[in-house]
Amino acid sequence: MNTTTAQVPNNLVWAILSTLFCCLPAGIVSIVYAAQVNGKLAAGDVAGARDSADKAKKWAMWSAIAAVVVGVLYVILIMAVGGLGALSGGNGSY
Repeated sequence: MNTTTAQVPNNLVWAILSTLFCCLPAGIVSIVYAAQVNGKLAAGDVAGARDSADKAKKWAMWSAIAAVVVGVLYVILIMAVGGLGALSGGNGSY
């Protein structure tokens, strides 16, 4: 009898990297889902393991997207504040 176990990537590396470098709350959710994958595989729940792996990947991607959006908004805010300062005619000294 040849039993093979399904190979489901747990995406834990992406979850940890997105937590460290991107958006902390979404990254933590991604880590939680990634940590569930191996336990579900060990219990024989391949469908549940794939679902958790997909959710971990989705949350890691949303974490990265959120970091990019926040970064772009930050740059726009800094440029707007700098532009308002230039338009006000002030030279920066009081």
